[in-house]
Amino acid sequence: MRIGITSPVVTAVPGVHSPWERTAGIEELGVVAEAADRLGFHHLTCSEHVAVPADIAEQRGGTYWDPLATFGYLAARTSRIRFATQVLVLGYHHPLAVAKRYGTLDRVSDGRLVLGLGVGSLEEEFRLLGADFEERGAIADDALAALRASLSRREPAHHGEHFDYEGFVVEPHAVQDRVPLWIGGRTPRSLRRAVAHGDGWVPFGLSLDRLREMVDAASLPENFEVVLSAGRPLDPTGDADRASKALRKAWQAGATLVGVSLAAESASHYVEQLEALAGIAGLSGRPGTTPVREGRA
Repeated sequence: MRIGITSPVVTAVPGVHSPWERTAGIEELGVVAEAADRLGFHHLTCSEHVAVPADIAEQRGGTYWDPLATFGYLAARTSRIRFATQVLVLGYHHPLAVAKRYGTLDRVSDGRLVLGLGVGSLEEEFRLLGADFEERGAIADDALAALRASLSRREPAHHGEHFDYEGFVVEPHAVQDRVPLWIGGRTPRSLRRAVAHGDGWVPFGLSLDRLREMVDAASLPENFEVVLSAGRPLDPTGDADRASKALRKAWQAGATLVGVSLAAESASHYVEQLEALAGIAGLSGRPGTTPVREGRA
């Protein structure tokens, strides 16, 4: 099991983010990223929303830093930690636009990109961007196939129902031979989509018992990632026992990677929380495994 960090500062979801994040900026985020990199955490996240309706922002939050710009900066301050978009909405982009922009990020970060991708659910945002909301599932499936055929290739080709291209050069492109694609969602269909087109599944809004059922019922490929959340923000310095139990519960539910949010009062306190969590999990200062494995069903 490995641990990724749900990045502070870049989102402001009510009830999840800490007060210090409201006035924090790129320097504080950079300090956190450097610490996570040094301590051996697997990845940092950044979500995508272009514009959230004001009434919906009261529940979902309205702050969403752009993943490409954010990760491009953090790549220059780190050397090992991966950068996971969690998630890009497939319907908002042409696959070759993703391949070019995020392929460039993969190049400048020396192969540390993870593309987290989703179908999307915010109809108002689809309408605003001129994207097709009703056909978003079919478009997403074709986009996934196109991305798998196009990432890491100088002259990509794909012939599908919604995307059809050949004879174009995309340079630079991703340096990884196979950029990991993690598919977000909360339905059995999202898991099937992840198995068919991706390398991992990033569910949300489900109980660990339900997640265990879904993982057990699926026929998962070898090395397929199941990225589960440890739940509400952890306080490793104040309640190490709860933090340890939360990691174990996620592992027992079938996680191969655990995503963690941390409670903190400042950027420096956040770094202390990272250090405490690394100690609890047994991280060795390099992105790898942790010994919190006992009791997996």
